[in-house]
Amino acid sequence: MKKLLLLASAVFAVCAPARAATKAAVFDFELIDTSLDATTGIKTAETERVARASAQLRARLAASGQYELVDMTPKLAAAKAANLQSCGGCDGVMARELGAKISFTATVQKVSNLILNLNVFVRDAETGQPITALSVDIRGNTDESWTRGVEYLIKNQLLPGNFGAGK
Repeated sequence: MKKLLLLASAVFAVCAPARAATKAAVFDFELIDTSLDATTGIKTAETERVARASAQLRARLAASGQYELVDMTPKLAAAKAANLQSCGGCDGVMARELGAKISFTATVQKVSNLILNLNVFVRDAETGQPITALSVDIRGNTDESWTRGVEYLIKNQLLPGNFGAGK
């Protein structure tokens, strides 16, 4: 009887309909430099880190199977021209126009070369309402610290239970 219950449970788990992936618009990270370096302009290494962090976020969200990423190409110029954190929810509007149900925007606030803060903001594209904001502090303005910071956000805040605490 016990084996029959285990077999039935296994069959149900395999045959149960999978939860459909949520269509998501994932915008590029934006760098907010409030450090003393801000007067000298954004450095090439930071521009490259922003691109890698954005790609890392997209790749991991897509690989999770929980999100189907929409093609951002039609909105790249508009997103680059807007400050997505102060545009009054324009990310949600753009995401909705692309057919997404949810939008992800992200920032890296550079306080100094030692202290940086990675933030991800999630918005319901249909209603325009914020869903959650997640954050992690990192130490060191290096490729490794940025990569680890983004991975921490994804692994411990974004994916487990969708915006719950990590396990």
